[in-house]
Amino acid sequence: MMKWLFLSALIAMNMMAKAAVNIDRIDPAYWFAGMKDASLQLMVYGKDIRNCTVTAGNQSVKVDSVVRLDNPDYLLVYLDVSAAKPGVVPLNFVSGSAKRQVKYELRAREMSGEDRRGFTNADVLYMLMPDRFARGGKQKDPIKGLKPYRVDRNQPSLRHGGDLEGIRKHLDYFNELGVTALWFTPVLENNSPDRDGQSTYHGYATTDYYRVDPRFGTNEEYRNLIHEAHQRGLKVVMDMIFNHCGKDHPWLVDVPSKDWFNSPEYLQGGKYSQTSYKLTPVLDPYASQIDKQEAVDGWFVPTMPDLNQRNPHVIKYLIQNSKWWIETAGIDGIRMDTYPYADRKAMSEWMKAIDWEYPNFNTVGETWVTEPAYTAAWQKDSRLSAINSYLKTVMDFSFFDKLNQAKYEETDGWWKGYNRVYNSLVYDYLYPDPSSVMAFIENHDTDRFLGSGQNVPALKQALALLLTMNRIPQLYYGTEILMNGTKEVTDGNVRKDFPGGFPGDKRNAFTAASRTEAENEMFSWLSRLLHWRKGNDVISRGRQTQFLPYEGVYVIARRYQGRTVLTILNGTNKAAVMPVGRYAEVIGAATEGTDILTGTSIRLDRDIRLQPRQTLVVAY
Repeated sequence: MMKWLFLSALIAMNMMAKAAVNIDRIDPAYWFAGMKDASLQLMVYGKDIRNCTVTAGNQSVKVDSVVRLDNPDYLLVYLDVSAAKPGVVPLNFVSGSAKRQVKYELRAREMSGEDRRGFTNADVLYMLMPDRFARGGKQKDPIKGLKPYRVDRNQPSLRHGGDLEGIRKHLDYFNELGVTALWFTPVLENNSPDRDGQSTYHGYATTDYYRVDPRFGTNEEYRNLIHEAHQRGLKVVMDMIFNHCGKDHPWLVDVPSKDWFNSPEYLQGGKYSQTSYKLTPVLDPYASQIDKQEAVDGWFVPTMPDLNQRNPHVIKYLIQNSKWWIETAGIDGIRMDTYPYADRKAMSEWMKAIDWEYPNFNTVGETWVTEPAYTAAWQKDSRLSAINSYLKTVMDFSFFDKLNQAKYEETDGWWKGYNRVYNSLVYDYLYPDPSSVMAFIENHDTDRFLGSGQNVPALKQALALLLTMNRIPQLYYGTEILMNGTKEVTDGNVRKDFPGGFPGDKRNAFTAASRTEAENEMFSWLSRLLHWRKGNDVISRGRQTQFLPYEGVYVIARRYQGRTVLTILNGTNKAAVMPVGRYAEVIGAATEGTDILTGTSIRLDRDIRLQPRQTLVVAY
């Protein structure tokens, strides 16, 4: 009798095990009550989950629809949470005799969407790579559970071990420098193994859209870092990549549907289709379909599969992911990588959804074409595009390109030197809002402005212009201490470690005592300019007037409520004279100003003599 009971119990247990509904993961793991968009997509992943029916055990939540993808291990559940309050929602999954209940959490929001404020042209963004900036944590590498990787600071393309804690420990440094916002290159999980001496230290091959890479820290540490940054008056911008993910994302191991990726034939061993990297066909009115397709649907590289944003479930997943990080971590902005490579209409849908939920938030898109007309067409409410992008901020690659040509030239009477910059800014009438265009002189994808040299006068002129013109300025980490490098051999040479950020470094450039005389001079010069700029309405709100370069001298004026700032650049390698009479319309009755870079008094009632490549920022 006992033997029979035991066998019966064992059989019952086996039947229950076979009848279980397998749920390994739900994205997002939790959501928020009170969002404007009441439609919530849940991506449910588990063995043979597709055949389940789903009901909600809470009358305030309704199951709108269930989408069964090609892959039986995925199920998309769309919920109507318009009437839901914060709390737990029981979700019942049933497949035949198998049942599973999941208690799904809807959290309270910390503030309304309208109360979240993004970065503006009153800010200065400081861009850094977490892997290369500083290490503060005590984790031991390699971290268990991650695919094989190596930390080796002698190899420019491998991981160097920087983390979020290293950034947190240097928040006071950013305040000392005078920047107001931090842009980290992507912090999300890049769980890809090292391949042929290359790693994904840069962060642009996402393998989990909802998890901070464990080498950088945890989601909670990211949130805490942002909170501490806010306490110090610093905003944080999150780098996102919706054009592609990493080859080692679970979606590649177990593809949700045949149209989840563009050019999916490569996943089945077929022909590889790489993007042309030529973005002009996206807006070209005469573009062929093949040129558009190659630009948008080709993969960025073989290890970065191209997501199909035209699939409504893909773009919904990405839209929700953006909102989740805004709500969860409290980020103050988004930088969207490779913006025109993704589907134009779908990205417009994403941006419209973000703008609707967070009208005072801001997103900047990477739009890498060096013509102002192209960039302007991507800005929100552009008259140049039939499709409204709803993207408030675009990146000024034209300014970057022209400035980096000008630094090698003498400014003449026609086209060279600062004439190039002048002739780029003349097209600001194309932008719906020039003050919401992001300018930069270098970043992680370009040569350092200094190249392999130390041309400090050229750097000072570039920074003075960047920080006083009608733009949102972005700096690149280490410029303040004269870090240089070029991409000739590897991108890693423009992404070097910040000196003093890592255990065992011979010197600590975060402190004046350990910086060289030249580094301290550059740091102090830039810090003085940044602190002067902070809260300065003349720069953030002032009307801009630029003058054609004259006798090698380029002048930009900013004016607001009776105050004026002149940025004066001698674009030649010889002494020059600025005849003040030519600039009477902005000087007016003023007879004296102050060069905020040196504190020196500058007479405005007589011609100003300039040393070779001299820079003045005169306020009066």
